Amino acid sequence: MLDVILLERVEHLGQMGEVVKVRPGYARNFLLPQKKAMRATKDNITYFETQRVQLEGQNLERKKDAEKVAEKMAGLSVIIVRQAGESGQLYGSVSARDVADGITEGGFTVTRGQVVLEKPIKTLGLYTQRVTLHPEVAVTVTINVAQSVEEAEMQAKGVDTVKLAQEELQRELAAQAEAFAENTKGNDEE
Repeated sequence: MLDVILLERVEHLGQMGEVVKVRPGYARNFLLPQKKAMRATKDNITYFETQRVQLEGQNLERKKDAEKVAEKMAGLSVIIVRQAGESGQLYGSVSARDVADGITEGGFTVTRGQVVLEKPIKTLGLYTQRVTLHPEVAVTVTINVAQSVEEAEMQAKGVDTVKLAQEELQRELAAQAEAFAENTKGNDEE
C-alpha cells in the first residue's frame, strides 16, 4: 500500500488534504497522472500545507462554476438514435462516449470520463445517467435511446414503442393467418 495526499475530493476515497493508503497501481496509473493526489512524503506534506489555502480556493472556484453549469444542465434530455431489432435490442451499445457526444450536441461540454455509466446501454428506452461536473457536483441527465427522433418523442411522452411495434406485428400476423385460412378454405371447397 502507498500513502498519498489527495489534492481534490475523490469519490469513495476521501476529501482534499487527507492522507490515504491506496494500492500502488491505482496511485501510479490514476491518481498521480491525473493530479488528483501526490505521494505523501515529508517534503510533499509540507508543500501541501503551504499551498492548502490556494488549492482550496481554486477548488471552491471550480465547484461554483460546476454548480452554475449543473443548474443549466438539470433536466437535460439527450436523444441517441440507434438501430435495433424487433425486441428493442440494440445492434451494438450506447457507451459513455456516445452520451458525452450527445450532451455536447445539447450545448454542454463534457468528456466521456465525466459520464458515470454503470454498464453500457443495450436496449431502446429512457435511462437516467449521472454526469460528474466536479468531484462534489453531479447532475442527472435523461438519455432517450430510440430508432428515430419521432420514436424518441413518443418514448418521452411515456409510450412503449417496442410494445407498440410488437402489437402491430401481431396484428399483421393475425391478418395474414386469417387471409391464409380463407384461401385454404376456398381451395378445400373446390
